[in-house]
Amino acid sequence: MMKNENSQSAPRPDRGDATRAKLLSASIDIFGRYGFDGASTRKLADAAGVNLQAIPYYFGGKEGLYIAAAEHLAAIIGGHVADLRTLILERLARLDAEGAAMGPKEARALLTQMVQRMVGLFVSRQSESWARFIIREQMEPTEAFARVYENIMGPMISMAGRLVGTILGEDPASQQVRLRTLSFVGSILVFRMAHAALLRQMQWEAVGPAELETLQRHAANLVEVLGENAERQP
Repeated sequence: MMKNENSQSAPRPDRGDATRAKLLSASIDIFGRYGFDGASTRKLADAAGVNLQAIPYYFGGKEGLYIAAAEHLAAIIGGHVADLRTLILERLARLDAEGAAMGPKEARALLTQMVQRMVGLFVSRQSESWARFIIREQMEPTEAFARVYENIMGPMISMAGRLVGTILGEDPASQQVRLRTLSFVGSILVFRMAHAALLRQMQWEAVGPAELETLQRHAANLVEVLGENAERQP
């Protein structure tokens, strides 16, 4: 009897996981479009194609879903850069353990890989809903922004700052390098945050393979000239 009961109840976690995943995926888009206040639980449930009661059941309510959506968004973005992030962090860790320093040439190569990956991610259609969500949180930060920043934005900016500092020959923790890093990252983020302006300025209908190659070459050039003026100073 117990064996039959277990076999009958086994599919439930799978159905529950699917429902939860649908809500997380749909809520990023709905919260991004309407904001927390404008995204009713009915809109969220309808967009996910699930029962209205699934929101309190799985997340305790709309606020719980909002926080979970932010964490889910950070995990999605993190998954797209996980291999490169691991490569860079492991290389930095090895150098730290050896008491050695990374050279500017290697730092530029790694930063180029990083920004080209970011460009490809930012101009993709799937990043549209991410941008809406994050832009709203940039304007009026909540606990959701803290989750996104702590789980993905902060670590990625910090890693970029380590490479930028190496290229500039300055302390990555200094205000100068932190500001330069933010400005540099912003020059890549603009391809998503000002996507419509990008298409209009470049007279493109969309970003296809050829356009993406152009943007990635531009990103590589931004890395190449980073700190160029400082290096030319006597």
